[in-house]
Amino acid sequence: MTDFSCVITAGGENGGSEGPDALRASVTSVLGQSLRGSEAVVVLAARADAPTRTAARALADSSPGRVRLIHPDPAARTTGALRNAGLDAATGRYVLVLTPGERLHRHACRNLWQAGERSRADLVAGRWSRTTEEGGKEQEPPWQAELYARSRTVARFADAPGLVVRDALVTGFCLRREAARRHGLRYEEDLAHGEILFGPLAAAAVGRITLVRRLIVTGRAVPDGARDLAALVEAHSRVAATLDAHGLPELREERERAFVRDHLVPLARSFPRLPAGRRTRVAATAARVLTAPVPQELPPLERVVATLLARGDAEGVLTAAYALSRPATVCAPGVMGEGGRVEWDDRCPVDITELGHQYRQFGGARLMNRLTRCTAEEGRLLLEGRLVLPPHLTPDAPFAATLEFRARGGARAVAFPVDDVRHDGNGVTWGARADVSRLLRPLGVRDTAWDARLILEAGGVRSVSDLFGPQDLVEGAVRFAARPRLGQLAGDTWEPYITLKDHLALRLTARRRPARTTRRLVRYATHFRPARKAKLLARALRKRLDRYRSRSFKATTYNTWLTRLPVRRGSVVFESHMGRCYGDSPRALHEEIRRQGLKLRATWSYDTSPAGFPDDARLVRRWSWRYLWALARAEFWVDNQGFPQHLRKPARTTYLQTWHGSAYKRMGFDETRVRLQNAPQRERLQQAVHRFDHFLVRSEHDVATLARAYRLPEDRLLRTGYPRNDALIAERTRTETEGRLPRPPLAGVLGIDDHKKVVLYAPTFRGGPAAGGKQARRRLLLDVREFAERFGDTYTLLVRAHYLEAARLPLCPPGTVIDVSRHHDVSELLALADVLVTDYSSIMFDFALLDRPVLLYAPDLDTYAAERGSYFDLREKAPGPVTATQEELFAQLAELKKSDIRHASHRAAFAAEFGAYDRGDAARQVVAAVFSGQGASRITDHHDRGAGR
Repeated sequence: MTDFSCVITAGGENGGSEGPDALRASVTSVLGQSLRGSEAVVVLAARADAPTRTAARALADSSPGRVRLIHPDPAARTTGALRNAGLDAATGRYVLVLTPGERLHRHACRNLWQAGERSRADLVAGRWSRTTEEGGKEQEPPWQAELYARSRTVARFADAPGLVVRDALVTGFCLRREAARRHGLRYEEDLAHGEILFGPLAAAAVGRITLVRRLIVTGRAVPDGARDLAALVEAHSRVAATLDAHGLPELREERERAFVRDHLVPLARSFPRLPAGRRTRVAATAARVLTAPVPQELPPLERVVATLLARGDAEGVLTAAYALSRPATVCAPGVMGEGGRVEWDDRCPVDITELGHQYRQFGGARLMNRLTRCTAEEGRLLLEGRLVLPPHLTPDAPFAATLEFRARGGARAVAFPVDDVRHDGNGVTWGARADVSRLLRPLGVRDTAWDARLILEAGGVRSVSDLFGPQDLVEGAVRFAARPRLGQLAGDTWEPYITLKDHLALRLTARRRPARTTRRLVRYATHFRPARKAKLLARALRKRLDRYRSRSFKATTYNTWLTRLPVRRGSVVFESHMGRCYGDSPRALHEEIRRQGLKLRATWSYDTSPAGFPDDARLVRRWSWRYLWALARAEFWVDNQGFPQHLRKPARTTYLQTWHGSAYKRMGFDETRVRLQNAPQRERLQQAVHRFDHFLVRSEHDVATLARAYRLPEDRLLRTGYPRNDALIAERTRTETEGRLPRPPLAGVLGIDDHKKVVLYAPTFRGGPAAGGKQARRRLLLDVREFAERFGDTYTLLVRAHYLEAARLPLCPPGTVIDVSRHHDVSELLALADVLVTDYSSIMFDFALLDRPVLLYAPDLDTYAAERGSYFDLREKAPGPVTATQEELFAQLAELKKSDIRHASHRAAFAAEFGAYDRGDAARQVVAAVFSGQGASRITDHHDRGAGR
């Protein structure tokens, strides 16, 4: 008996597109397993074609001990019947079924076998990936990340609901053969895609189930929803019935929602690529088989797709497909329903209020422009279309339109008049005749593709929209003569086509012999051996230049050579949050230096854009050569986060670290993440921290936490408070003497009404930055749309994401929710806010100085404190109520006055403990201690004793 039997079928009636290459790939992956006790059981159908039969025999002959060829009863025609024959013929302790084309990871059988033997589980499942349609790349379903976040064993399948809610068990799992026979597990022979049903049936029948994090199977084909919709729905219905039979209606409801996301939504997305006739047939099939009610707990566009498919509305699904890929585009007229809700249209009364299209305005809204006709008429390009324009977006002024073709990747554009423009209530119908042969004159090189768009103007406001159309709209011989500026040899024909983004465009092609010959010659000239060598040489040169631009090369050059440059007396380099903003304590110190008129030359670093930085300072981009030059020659470094760790501080430079906030969560060497690092990583952090000559603290709590966590000696601590908080102390004094009105000027800039209170929502940082240094876009824990609905009349919500993240906000009524994440100085936002809502952010320590209400919304407090670690019990010392649910938060906000009175003493104690040194003169103290002549002299002496590490 072998350890593992891998069943592979070939030639089944409903097995999809199989062939000898797919069979070889699957069998080869079995033979390449590191677990040698694994065999391939190839079940060959009687109807298999000759190439597949030949390949199967060759595989069996080449590995007689590990590949067995099974010839089942000729009556076994379906894939399900062939798989059952394979299960009967299997001899291994464990059995696994593969579809031809699916490949086992090299250690798949070993990982499954070890997990099964260790846990004594009857079913062991792991991750799998599928081949995407775009480029054939391997991609795992996104929901697998949560399901297989950790390896574990469960007593019953309901303890890992993702196994049956999603199609997790279509592949990548094995069964103990004895358990499969004991429970009589068989594939349904009359069901195409029977693997969708077999996995949940097996999970429900067996006892213990083990999930492993390892990748087991690659190369699974994505089901063709347009071809197999009826079979997919039937398999899904039987799985749902199985869940009902086990008394799990909640899992059935989850599966209904998952089926829409995993099958119906991808099907709708494919509609623009299907011919019109096939779209109609697929919609008719959907109307016949989709009889279950549409789940209501879905996002609006997914509900629209499911509803339109169930109604067989092919044109409606085509429109919804465009909306799915561009959710910010208005694709339907929108109908006002009961209770002020907005519905998709008259035929599809699905609530789409949360899309926020009702708050958009003409000119600011993206409108779907459906191309209805593209043909040739009298030698000109005839285009007709219809632009969706809901009544609330319709301006009072008359419309004028222009058709424009713009060179892709360039600035050139050619406009054509649109003479036929008609408004029909909830849309604009238009038609244009463009003489592209005469007026569209490309150069002929690098401007061979031109995108079309319509510019609709009314009352001086313009709305620009691309021309959307299905792929088959322009199929046919719609061509026009082209006259490139470089002559006919560069190209001779314009061809309309639909891009991969479903937009109309023109491309310059070569149809006649001279142009075709020229292109062949150009291709030969750029691809023959000398040209290839030249390309390789140019590529190598670019790599060398890229190396000179790399951060590692710059850091080496800086540390080796630039640090030897003499210090420029009186020069200061400021940086706030790694160059992302002009704010925080570095800004407060810069402005204090200007107020005192000190003769210091300020240089500010910026990360991406210099917008918002001071005009009177020298600006350098972070990691540029000018940035490194400025750091090497600066007498003072000032920042609140940390200059790049790999850069050594020059010996006679003073580094003032203002830091960015007191600590609730563990920091530095107290973090579990840092303690688990290797010695070189920890040493690199220690060397970076040793560069600090002064470190600002605002209370003894900072001394006991931050200073200890970063191993800072006592003589480097400045007990002055944070300069950024001087503005908050001044604002509190002004409020106590003059009242809250007038508000700071920022209120007018943001358009906040005087009668509305301001709530600032500022959550903490919850992850690393996105790839490429970009900000990671994350969904907020707070439902800002519901906040706007409940409190929009009395409050304006300001959302401030962490500087390393970006918030994804839905559209809300004007004046209710404002994204202020890009505002440079958070102190200005704190001075404006009447209430702060946060979780674990250090912003609560600063806001407490204003003596205004603080509400903590921390639904994952216990988990966060356990994983990240904390310095104190937040519930015990919080400056305001700690809420675990959104309803609790809203209840506190609804009774804000009562909550404020109850927690006033806690807030005062909190501010006294964590802001003891914030007295309103921190900037003046720091400037006197660090930048004055006496301070500079004293600091120089300090450096002579051990700086430059």
